[in-house]
This record gives sequence, C-alpha cells and structure tokens, in this order.
Amino acid sequence: MGDHLPAALLEACVVVGASSEKLRELYQSCQQSPVSNWAPVTLEPDVLLVLAPPFVSRLPTDPELVRSHGRRRRSFIRKKREHLPSAAAAAAAAAAQGRTVAEQRGSEDVSVPKDIDLVALPQLCFPGGLHVTREARDEQFHFLVFTDVFGNKTFSVVMQCFKAFSNDMSEFPNSNGADCPKMFSAFGFCVISKYPFFTALKDSLSCFLPQLRSCRVSDLEDRVKELAAKLSLVPAPPPGHLHLMFSLRPLMITLPSGEDRDSPTVDLQLHLPLLCFTPQKLLQVLSCLLQEQRVVLFSSDWARLTLVAECLLLFLLPLSWQHPYVPVLARSMLDFLMAPTAFLMGCHISHFEEVASETEDLVLINLDNGSVSTSCSETVDLPDIPVSAAECFTQRCQSLQTQFDLSLCHSASSTNINEHRAQRRAWQHNLNYDIQRITLELNVNIFRDVCSHLNYEHRVFNSKGFLKTREPHEQLFYTKVLETHIFHSFLKDRLNKKMDSFARMELSTRSETQKLKAKVEVPRRPTMQEIQARRKTSVTDALQLKRQGMSSGDLLQRSSLPCKIIPDLALKTPPKPAKIFKLPDFPASLSFHSVQSYYMDLIQQLNKAIFSVQHENSALLARFYYLRGFINTLCSRRLEALSDFQSLCKTDTAIFPTQLVTWLVDSLHRDERQQADRRPELKRLILKVKTENEKTLVPGNDHVKKFELPRNPLSLEEFVRCVQECGIVKDVATIQRLFEALTDDQSKQVDPDLFRDFYTFWKETEAEAQDVNLPSYVIDQLDHSECVYKLSSCVKTSHGVGKIAMTQKRLFLLPEGRANFLDITKFRDIQEVKVSSAPFLLLRIPSLRIKCSSRPEMFEANLKTETELWNLIVKEMWTGRKMADHHKDPQYINQALTNVLLMDAVVGSLQTHKSISAASKLAYFDRQEIPMMVPKVTSETLKHKINPSQDLSEPQTVHVLLYTPGQLTCGDSDTEMNPKLWVALSGGRVVVFDATCWSILQDCFMVGESQLNCMLGLVQEQVWIGSKDSVIYIIDSHSLSCNKQLTEHRHEVTGLAVDTRETRSQVVYSCSCDGSILLWDSLSLKVKRQFYLNCSRLCSIQIHDGSLWCCCEDSIVKLKKSGIQQRRIVLPDDVRSSSFSCFILMSEQGQLWTGCADSGDLFVFSINSRRSLKRITLPGSSGVTCMIPVKNKIWVGCRANSDGGHSDGQGRSQVLVLDSETQAVDKELQAHTDSTQTLCSAEDRYVLSGSARGDGKIAIWKVE
Repeated sequence: MGDHLPAALLEACVVVGASSEKLRELYQSCQQSPVSNWAPVTLEPDVLLVLAPPFVSRLPTDPELVRSHGRRRRSFIRKKREHLPSAAAAAAAAAAQGRTVAEQRGSEDVSVPKDIDLVALPQLCFPGGLHVTREARDEQFHFLVFTDVFGNKTFSVVMQCFKAFSNDMSEFPNSNGADCPKMFSAFGFCVISKYPFFTALKDSLSCFLPQLRSCRVSDLEDRVKELAAKLSLVPAPPPGHLHLMFSLRPLMITLPSGEDRDSPTVDLQLHLPLLCFTPQKLLQVLSCLLQEQRVVLFSSDWARLTLVAECLLLFLLPLSWQHPYVPVLARSMLDFLMAPTAFLMGCHISHFEEVASETEDLVLINLDNGSVSTSCSETVDLPDIPVSAAECFTQRCQSLQTQFDLSLCHSASSTNINEHRAQRRAWQHNLNYDIQRITLELNVNIFRDVCSHLNYEHRVFNSKGFLKTREPHEQLFYTKVLETHIFHSFLKDRLNKKMDSFARMELSTRSETQKLKAKVEVPRRPTMQEIQARRKTSVTDALQLKRQGMSSGDLLQRSSLPCKIIPDLALKTPPKPAKIFKLPDFPASLSFHSVQSYYMDLIQQLNKAIFSVQHENSALLARFYYLRGFINTLCSRRLEALSDFQSLCKTDTAIFPTQLVTWLVDSLHRDERQQADRRPELKRLILKVKTENEKTLVPGNDHVKKFELPRNPLSLEEFVRCVQECGIVKDVATIQRLFEALTDDQSKQVDPDLFRDFYTFWKETEAEAQDVNLPSYVIDQLDHSECVYKLSSCVKTSHGVGKIAMTQKRLFLLPEGRANFLDITKFRDIQEVKVSSAPFLLLRIPSLRIKCSSRPEMFEANLKTETELWNLIVKEMWTGRKMADHHKDPQYINQALTNVLLMDAVVGSLQTHKSISAASKLAYFDRQEIPMMVPKVTSETLKHKINPSQDLSEPQTVHVLLYTPGQLTCGDSDTEMNPKLWVALSGGRVVVFDATCWSILQDCFMVGESQLNCMLGLVQEQVWIGSKDSVIYIIDSHSLSCNKQLTEHRHEVTGLAVDTRETRSQVVYSCSCDGSILLWDSLSLKVKRQFYLNCSRLCSIQIHDGSLWCCCEDSIVKLKKSGIQQRRIVLPDDVRSSSFSCFILMSEQGQLWTGCADSGDLFVFSINSRRSLKRITLPGSSGVTCMIPVKNKIWVGCRANSDGGHSDGQGRSQVLVLDSETQAVDKELQAHTDSTQTLCSAEDRYVLSGSARGDGKIAIWKVE
C-alpha cells in the first residue's frame, strides 16, 4: 500500500552533523593548543539519524497492513551515542564485503525512504560547510529540491543550528569537562516531504527550536523523533479549495492545497522574484528559461536560491521544465555546471567569478543585485519575449501591491501572533493568485496562436506555418522556443486537449475575431481589421527598410496581429475562498492506541464537516470524503474507506484515488468481501474496479509529429492522411475530390513530386495573401471580417487596367497607377458569368464577363490564360454564396472558398492543358445536388445553421441538444455566464456553443466513450448526461469539466427529468432501458427511491402534475411518485406493430401527444381517459423521432424520407410545426438532408434541431 497511499506531510526526517569521533578528535586537539590560536574549523558532515514513518508498532492482528504500509518506511532509530556512519563509509564497507549499500543497510534492518540520496544529502544540508566555532550562531534555514530520473520531485527544508558539545565531552574517555573551553558544532535538521510545503515545514521546525535549544546533544534523538512522529500524522490536503491546519505550539500551521489536480501546491511567496528583479529583467530571465539555456542563480543567501527558482518554474506553467534542476549546489558540486545540457542550478555568490571564468555559455543571474549576464559578457544576447506580451506583463507587475505593511496602515495592531499570521497568509494568498494570473496571461499571450496550427487527429504541429504568422522581430525567439523540450511537452498537452488553466484562460479571453474564426472553419488569411491593426508596425518597418536602401518589393513584410492582450476584467476575478479544516491536537503519547484515538477524533470531525456541507458545497464534500477514506484506510477500516471513495466517485471523480481503491479491493478479507457484497453501493464499486482492471491497457498517444512531405506515391488513404496532416483541409469528401483532380484515369496514386508542387504552391499562395497590404482607402470600403483570398495579375478591364481581388463576399478592382477602389460586384448580386473573347489587333483574347444586379453594364476583364480558372472560381463562389444565403448556413461559402483555393493550387501545380479540367472536379457547388432554392416558409423561419463537427474529419450524428440559459451563473463569483448550447455527438463527444453568438465555446471533449442519450440542466451549475454505458455523467457548467459520475444504473440510461415543484432541492428522476427508475437528491447525489417498471424498453420519462409519465416502446405509462402504476396507454390495434418514440403533455388542453418511430402519424390521447382523441397524419413523414411544445405550437422532428428524385439516394427530413388547438400543420420546414434526431427550445425564442450524420448540422429556427 505504500506505493498507492498518498504521502503524509512527512516523508522522512534526517539529522546531519559531525560524527562523535570527529568532535572528540577536534576537542582533544583544542585542549592541546592555546585558546587564542583557535579558529573556526570546517568538518565533513555525516548522516547521524534517519527517521521515517511509521513510528508506532502495529497490532499483530493486521500483519498485512504492517507489511504493505511499512515495507519501505521502517523506522531507523539507533541507540544513544551510536551514530550512523557516513554514506561514504557505508559504501566502502559494503564494497569490501561485495555488497551494495542497500544490501548492507538491509542486513542491519536499516531502511530509508525511497528517492532519498544519503550520499549527497550531508553536503546539501551544509552547502557552505559544517563549522565548529567558539560562539553560538543564529539558526539558518534553506530549502532543497530533489528530482529523480522520472522527474518526480521531493522537497526539503533544512534548519542549521549550533549546539554546545563541550559539556558532553565528559562522556568521552580522557576528557576533563570542568576545564574545557565551550565549543559549538552545527547540526542540520532536514525535514523531507513529497509536497512543496516550504512555509509549513519551516514553521514546524521553528516550533521545534525552543526544545532544541534546551536539550543536550545526547537527547536530540528523542526530541527529533517526537517532532517527526507528529508531522507523520498530518495528511496532505487533496487538490481543491480545502486547506488543512494543525497546531504545533505556539503556532497554527496551514497546509494549502493546489487549485486542482493539474495545479501545483503553492506554499511560498511568489513575489520574491519581483523584489529581486525589475519586470524587464524578470522577462529576460523567463526568456532564457523558455529557450532552455544553461542558467545559474547566485545569492549570498542559500534560502533565496530555491525559493526564487521555484517561483520562476511556477511562472512558466503550464510549460514544465524538463532538464536538470538543482537549485542549491554545494562547493564540491560545482563541476555539475560543466554539463553540456540545459539546466537550472544555483550556488553561492562567492563562486560567481570562478564559475564565470571557468565555464562558457552560462546565463549568470545575481539575485542579490538583480543583474543578468553571461559567462562571456555582461549582457545577454538572446531574443526577447514578444513586445506586446512583455509590455502587458510589465504593466500588470507595476500595478501589484507587494508590500504587506502598506495593507495594514489602516488596521489595528495585532496582539495575537496567530491572528497576525492569518492576516499575512490571506494577503499572501491573494497576491500569489494575482501573480499566477499575470504570469499565466503572459504565457497565453505568447502561445495563444499555437493551437491554430495543430492537427489533432494526426497529432501534427505545423511549425513553419506558425512562424510565418509571427512578426519579423519575433521569429528568432519563436524559432528557438519551438525546438525546446519544454515546448514539446506543452504541445503534447495541447494535442491531448488538456483543459488546464492555460486552456481555460485562452478560451475565456478570445477576441470577437477569434470567436468568429472558431465559428466556421476558414483558410488562414488576414482580415481587414488585422491589416489595419498591424498598419503602424508595417509602416515603421517599411520606413526602416527604405532607409536601408531596399527595394519596394521587400517592403511587404509578413506579420500578424500582435498578441491579444487580455482585458483587465479577466484578471480581476477574485480567488475562490478556501475552507480551512483544523486537525485535532496531537496525542500526548505516540503509542499505537493514542494514534488510533487521534485518527478516530479526526474521523469524528470529518463526520461533522460532511454533515454540515452535504447540501451546500459538493466540492468541499468530495474533499472531506477523500480525507475520511484516507484516514479509514490508515486505521484498517477497509469497508468504511471504500464507502467513502464510492461517495467521492459521485461527487468528484477528478480526485478519485484509483490505485488506492484497487489495493483496498484486492486486500479485502473473505468476511469483508461478503459484507461488501451485501452492500449494493460497495458491490458496484468493486465491480467497477474489477472491470477496469480487466481492460487491456492501451498506451496513450503521446507523440508529436512535424509535417514532412511524402517520398513515395500516395494511395487515396495515404493522401487523405497527408493532406490532413499538413493542415490544408480536414473534410474527407473534399480530399477525395482533390485526389481525383490530381490523378489521371490510369493511375490511382498521386506522385510525390506533384504533391510537393501542389503543397508548395498552396503555401506560397497563403504567404502572398499574408503579404497583402491594402491602402487605407480600400480597407475603409471593406468589412472588418473580409479577407483577400485571390489577386489576379494586372489585366485590362472595362473599367481600366488593374488587379482583380476576391474576398469571401465580393470582387473588386485595384486600378493601376491611381488611388481608387471599384466594387465590381458582391457574389450574391451576380446574375450571369460567362467566358467570352475581346478583340485585340488581329487576335481575340479570352475574357470573363460578369453581369450583376447592382449595375446595368456588364463587367469584362481580359484575363487571358487565367480566364477559365477565374470562370470556375467566380461561379463556385457565386453558387456557394447563394446557397449560404438560402440555407442560412455560412459553411457553404467557406466550403466554396476552400474549393476555390484548391482549384487555384491544382492549376498552379499541374501546369498542363488538362489543369482546368482537373480543377473543375473540385467545383462542388456548381454541380451540387442540394436544392438551390429553399421553400419560402423554411427560409423565413430558418435563422442560422451551425456545424458542431467542424473540427472533425467527418460529420457526426447530433444525438441530444440542451440549452442552458444565462442565469446559470457562477455561485461564488460575480461573473455572469452566457447561455450555452450543449451538443452530444456520436461516441461520447460533447461540444459547447456560446448561445449569444453561436460560436464554439468548448471544442469537442469526451464524456465516456459510448453514445449519449439524454441531457438535463440543473440550477446548481450542473448538466447531467445519461449514457449508453449506464453511467450518468455530471458536467460543471462553469468549468466545462466532468468530475462526477453516478453509477447506480445497470443498463443504458435513456431518460432524465427534474421535478421543478420541489423548492428546497431539485429532485431528479433517471431511467434505464430495462425499466429501472431512480429518484435522486441532486445535492447529495444519493438515491432516495428506486422502483421498476415492467415494459419492453423504457425510452424516456417526464414529470407532470406530480406524476411520472414513462415512454415505453409498447405503451405510455403513468406512475405515482411511489412507483405505483395509475394507467397504461397503448397504440390502436391497426398500428400495434409500431413503437412509441416520443411524447409530450399539454396540460391546458388535457392532451397527450405521441409519435412513433416507423409511422407518419401522431396519436393524441386524453390525459384523464384511455381513449384516443385524434390521429394526425403528417405530410411527407415516414416516422417521428422527437417532439417539443413551444408556446401554443408543437414542433415535430421527422425521419428522413427517401426521395427517388435524387440520384444520391440521400433522405430529406422535415420539421413540422402544428397548432396545439386546431391540431393542423402550420409549417413544413425543410430541415436537414438526414433524419432530425433531436429538438430543443431556447427560451421559447428559438427552436434548434439536430440531424443524423448524413447532414450532421444544427438548424436554428425562429419562433413566432
């Protein structure tokens, strides 16, 4: 269990000092020399004492727990005056006997905690040497960090203090204590922990000082053991906003927790680097770390080295340092600085000149005077962090209040030390939070655009494409950073779609332009707004280049909009308040029974805490369950521990200790297993653990690829992968048409040289578009969101000579030699496009003629050899625009844009007479099968269409839609949340849209791996999702994370309903296909009642007037809340073979409307009687999939009805709107090209319909 049990506060306690033999020799030599000639002596330190938990012997009735928990942490206590030999001596003795140090220690029943190196520890405890003096010196602290080969860290706080030992020399032979001079030897007390509790451990050692000062050297062991035993009883707090506090007189000591599982614990002063450096110098230091330089910190204070180094690494998050990290180097370890790899190390300022002169290519950082230099120069010649991000960071730092005393000017003086410490701790917590937000903002501003150049499916990062979007003066910085290990690790997290603090801030601070780009997939081109924003920088660069005598062609520099600076409001959100839980006082004695009594007192306190928050705060409740399960495990109360972890699984799966629970299940005795089988909740947990363990472990995909051009001919499958990897297009159908365009009739493979030409042309065209630097008078005529996608050569037109430019909305002319702008036409205004010829001397030159409704005359351009291509391009854009307008679907114009760019690249790469014929295969919309014109009623009712599968290679079925209104606000914050649209796609995927602008708020994330059947929004900021895998997943609607699971159902969860009449707490009903119905308390997440309905398949449930209505395949059943059946409604005899698919209740009319999956009829029943009132035949419907009431209308979603008139055989589906009073069809809406799967209402203003994968889109309909 030692490998699975979370570590307590104390991992080990080590005492380091001079051995008794060395002190005796020194004492005797001192007696033989005059006192006046005696000077301080430096001795080699040794490990004197190693203490590791457990410190109490277990009862013999549970030997298994003793063996498992203590197998690597046995207590190492020597008899008085019998000390551990130095590590070097131990190694030598072991070598002499042909054994390892570990074998030698094992034979002596001596064991030390894993990952602790006793060889280096003495030197690190005394990095400046162990001194013996004639006068006592003040105690000093410093901090250590140990890192193993796997990157796991162990943290230590070392206290050096001087103890007089001359009075103890009487115990040595041949010494005369009465006439001896008093001598003081340094001792190091090293407390080691798995957690970075620097302040807490320093406070603990400070509380130990009074005892240490008053005891004799010979009594140190007992005093240290007492301290270590107490600290070993303190559990580490789980991630979340729960801090633990314990009393170690005279101080109350607090253990802070990390914000979440991926966030580090912060127990130090993050403003220390801001006291050492100016913001500009601090940015220089961070730049060196991001570029993975060999960095050495220097200070005259050993403690400052580790604390500042830890702060710097926290500032880099979520980027994680991947190289050697030794914040404190002893004198004998300076040769570590000769390592050829990148590193971060620290040493004393006295070694500065020596290190600078003997090593090369080091970045030397002086913490005492805030200077940054190199071993070769007083300046650092490295690229700086991008200017816009750096300036924002500097401004933020200057606004910080880093002086605690200034915040107390208005307050009364504290007369209680713990009260004063609490004030300081609260101030430091808020300051640390502000600093973390500022440094996170810096990293978001630096790396925000990285995600735009990732291909998630093939795990490819297009580094060249990313670099081309950077400012010229930033490219060297990014070139260096992109090659580092630290950035590579960051890329892995982005490709894994890790929802960490970086992702949350990047998501919440997107600009309107970025939200627009996330709304639909568009090729990367600078918008007019971006061109205007970079104008100042571009003009400055141009003037500078002119002064350097460069040509006008070199003045166009590739650049992008500077880093998006996050608004102040995003950083002013206060930190969430933390709950402090005080542990019981430590027992007076450390016997087994006293410790067990201490644990039982702690369990009692946790019981009270759980009772007090179970209906108020599920996050705190989860932390208390975690702690109680941990303590019950220590007390060998396995069933109670499993019960706590089962409750934890319901409230927060993010902190569920899977390995510990697995160990607990495997270690159950036979009688315990029998008891667990009699408790349903434990039986379910054990089954879940066993099932998970039996699954084949699939290694995670952790690689990152850079795109490389192919070297061999490409088949269709290889071509699809290659095109997706290079980021040209994702859609498989489009790539298949591109494959046909690039292959001839004989060969069904794409030549690698042809692909290289195509890729090169595509990228060059993309780069040229980035170079477009339109005059201001042109930009003023265009919309901010417009981008220039194609620019012709200089041609003669009916309006003069100039270049024709194409955006996603229009064609316009840039006349040659004069500052003018001619709007040729908008694509929606085009009436005719044709190829003609214009006379020129004795020749006729091909030309393109465009007729539009906005001007009487026809526009003609002598495009010569470009005419056929422009003809294809304009027709495709014209058709795409008309379809986008008619279908209210912007994806059509974006698909047309993609087709146009592919045509251009195909023609440019083939360079043959067949190139136009090949490009025409990509003219999809010009020969599309979808009806161009949409019926008038459909067009008037349809507001918009959105595509939830735009980040996927193929459309996915929209299984469920849920709209949550904006008043679902964050309960512990003043920040208002926008309304959201939750979309459940195939395979457990969930996409979240911002319902104010219909842009994607959260890219696809996984909720299990099975189909999702139902969703329900609750006021406690929760969304419940029922899955085919029998689990109910609970999503936090604020953080958009799934951290709770309800596993009581045994079969597919098919329905969820909430009883809104309950005022105190919302009661939720859930059902599964086997007929099981569970009644949940939504606050405690406990099952209040369970009953079973005998039916063929239970599909859904609804609450109406205190009764539960159930939709089964063979009937509609009305139940009392107790589960007693009141009535059952079945279909008429002539359609008895059909099955119910959905139903709605109309209380005012007293009617029950039902639909069947394979019948085009609706059946209306009376709520109060069994008779069928009416049978409504739906026009053009082969089956009903879903229904919802909106105001006085009934909206009905239908199955796709195959239309023989379409060659593709694809079905068409309708959404029908019926009047609930007349029961007549008011509207027939042509909704999707596949079955309508689900409907939902957005506050009765809009109705949203989702379709099957043949269409895969969501239509947004206006409600009258």
